[in-house]
Amino acid sequence: MKKTALVTGGARGIGRAIAAHLARDYNVAIVWNTTRPDAIPEAGIAIQANLEDEGSSAQIIAEVIARFGRLDVIVNNAGVIKATPKDRFDAAIQRAIIDVNLLAPAALLAAALPHLQSGAAIVNISSINAVLPPRDAAIYGASKAALDLWTRAMAKELGPQGIRVNAVAPGAIDNQQAPRTAELTRAFVKDTALGRIGTPEDIARAVGFLVSEQAGFITGEVLTVSGGYRI
Repeated sequence: MKKTALVTGGARGIGRAIAAHLARDYNVAIVWNTTRPDAIPEAGIAIQANLEDEGSSAQIIAEVIARFGRLDVIVNNAGVIKATPKDRFDAAIQRAIIDVNLLAPAALLAAALPHLQSGAAIVNISSINAVLPPRDAAIYGASKAALDLWTRAMAKELGPQGIRVNAVAPGAIDNQQAPRTAELTRAFVKDTALGRIGTPEDIARAVGFLVSEQAGFITGEVLTVSGGYRI
């Protein structure tokens, strides 16, 4: 039976590239919330769900199992990044960041765990902002730092079951849905050793490696894919 991968936030950008890359070897289920996907991998499905809602994770996993009968890979790509300036506290925004960036992966794992077998792999999409605090978005950076710690904790706890858990921390990535100004792009390029910003496919290839058998002895790691940003 063909293996199955679940990609949250799979309608656009990095998530879409990851889904397309994994579709070469997996049945792929993508989760979307507000952006309807304009392309679904062949033999794949798209599930609409708001990861902030209690119970959404159980619904997602149930749909995946009903359609494919198994689950082998989870890529927690969905994320919320919003400004959280120190002089203004918006509880709803703060909670949304934590709910989606940190708690949703934990909820999905809890719902999926009865279906995950030895050899399964989880990849969390983190950020270089987990270690390089973003100005006016400290809660976003903190949520990714917490996700990195959770990644290592789950790798330790799930290792005896043969389940691997890793993370990928992108640097500046070209996002056609939310393009940067030319000035900001130049600033990122100037601080990047390889002299360019990344593409969604750069991240997709890293995820593809981490879920593959070639990475079978790698767990609890955060792989930075930034082109050498600020080294």
